[in-house]
Amino acid sequence: MLSESPESPSKAPAEMPLLPLDRQTSLGELAYVSLKEAIVRGEFSAGQKLTVRAVAQALSVSTTPARDAIMRLIGEGALVNSGPKTVIVPPLTMPALDEVTSIRLVLEGLAAGLAAERLPNEAVSGLKTLQSQINAALDAGNYAAALKANKAFHFTIYEGAQMPRLVSMIESLWVRIGPSLNDLYPEFATSRVGVGNHMEAIAGLEAGDKARVQAAIEKDIRDGYRRLASRLQQGR
Repeated sequence: MLSESPESPSKAPAEMPLLPLDRQTSLGELAYVSLKEAIVRGEFSAGQKLTVRAVAQALSVSTTPARDAIMRLIGEGALVNSGPKTVIVPPLTMPALDEVTSIRLVLEGLAAGLAAERLPNEAVSGLKTLQSQINAALDAGNYAAALKANKAFHFTIYEGAQMPRLVSMIESLWVRIGPSLNDLYPEFATSRVGVGNHMEAIAGLEAGDKARVQAAIEKDIRDGYRRLASRLQQGR
């Protein structure tokens, strides 16, 4: 059973990228959503340890909703027990990367193609704003901000497919791959490969070109895969 860390730090650790919760909704649900979102965005690195107390303090809640959120994410495979009192973000393995990437190419490619037909014009404008935020974050070396905007960019497209179950399935894949996206930097910030893919996707959306949008998103996934695979094969 997951228990609290015996340590009692006076404030939330700096590595906890979580915000205090709005108490008008179920705290357990809000804690779950907040923690899961941080994992999806890649704000926790693979192998990072979490404790109930640290999560609770970061969210400004008691340990009960924090524990409930962690246990729920363990059940979904987003977190794993590595000892009696230790929970970690699971490291990515090569078989897992291969499996997740194969499924991502199918599901995210499908969502991107549908978005080319269904995404409203104002959402395309929003994508341009998000890309500007990504560029500024990369220029500043603020990779956490770049990852946050990158996640928003992709899911703006996927939600444009207007298929919520599809988006939910995609999100479950990002829960597994998100923590390893940190490993793409700083190389991706230097090469700006992802920027080119994003701009191509925007151009395809503006033209209503389904194949172009789908190809841009699939290339973005493959580019990330190659970098992650290289790091895993090098044992990094």
